[in-house]
Amino acid sequence: MPVDCAFQTTIERISILDEHGVYDEQLGEGLIPDSDVVALYRHMTMCRHFDEIAFKLQRSGRMGTYPQNKGQEAASLGAAYALEDKDWLVTCYRENAGLFWRGVDPEKILLHWMGDERGNHIPVRATPLAIPIGTQMLHATGLAWASKYRGDGGIGCTFFGDGATSEGDFHEAMNFAANLDLPVVFVCQNNSWAISVPTRIQCSAPTIAQRGLAYGMHSVQVDGNDIFAMVKVVREAAERARCDNRPTFIEAVTYRLGDHTTADDASRYRDPEELKLWEARDPMIRLRNWLEQRDLWDENQEQAQRIENEAIVSGIVKRAEEIEPPTTNDIFNWMYAETPKVLETQRKTMRTSSLGQGFDGV
Repeated sequence: MPVDCAFQTTIERISILDEHGVYDEQLGEGLIPDSDVVALYRHMTMCRHFDEIAFKLQRSGRMGTYPQNKGQEAASLGAAYALEDKDWLVTCYRENAGLFWRGVDPEKILLHWMGDERGNHIPVRATPLAIPIGTQMLHATGLAWASKYRGDGGIGCTFFGDGATSEGDFHEAMNFAANLDLPVVFVCQNNSWAISVPTRIQCSAPTIAQRGLAYGMHSVQVDGNDIFAMVKVVREAAERARCDNRPTFIEAVTYRLGDHTTADDASRYRDPEELKLWEARDPMIRLRNWLEQRDLWDENQEQAQRIENEAIVSGIVKRAEEIEPPTTNDIFNWMYAETPKVLETQRKTMRTSSLGQGFDGV
């Protein structure tokens, strides 16, 4: 035949618990034990309170620019819950819920935004926050490559926004992961805006997920405000990565309910009706409704949780603000695994004037 179909496929959209409280019992059967759902909700409420306090810290001059996570907690939290400790969580800056679930101390995030380098010292398999747009996807691909080479069974799971899919780093990471059969899960948090640029300008295709198809990887779209759906698709992607060394592209459709950062004013470019629509789709509201419908949560528990959250976050802020100041020696002690002689000289003398003059440090 002179004309034939070269390629044809579909992209599934997964939703288990929608904003109207409709729960797909078949897809959600046995997905998350009830006790874990309660724990996930409690964690989400703490993260939301942390977010509000972090915003106030910036507004009161006690912290630098801060990007609120409000409205996007389910995407990273669902992924962190579905992954294993040996897997890498490679994030940008709207994944607090997942990082905290993984075991990152929340004060580390505050220290990061306070300009304290110690906020980037993370002892678990999670990388420091990536501020340049798109760079973390390459890091996740490299970490996954290392895990495959070592045979340790770990995978890389990276998060980025819809705007990052227009960056060259994104395409390079996708190309490497697909062509080298690397165990990577790419999670695009499509929150409709790349600062003030709407998604429709970033991508003319009907879905961001289609960009994954171009690299021959399994691609899926998911309700990013549905923690059940996030757990399902990330589990499946992790199994594909672990068993077949194949990457997956996940488009998690969500929305940032706050400004891009505290340096932004979204009211200048965002329709208030759009914001109102997405406020009703808040992942925390729908999860609480699900719990209440099953008599797993009530108002008394909610009030008690608020009090607990206030105490937890107050302690986090106290630890961040009262951390001992760094010493002058820190730059020398932590720059290299083995300190070069020239830096030992600088550390002893606290001078650089002798560099290149053969000073022996006596």
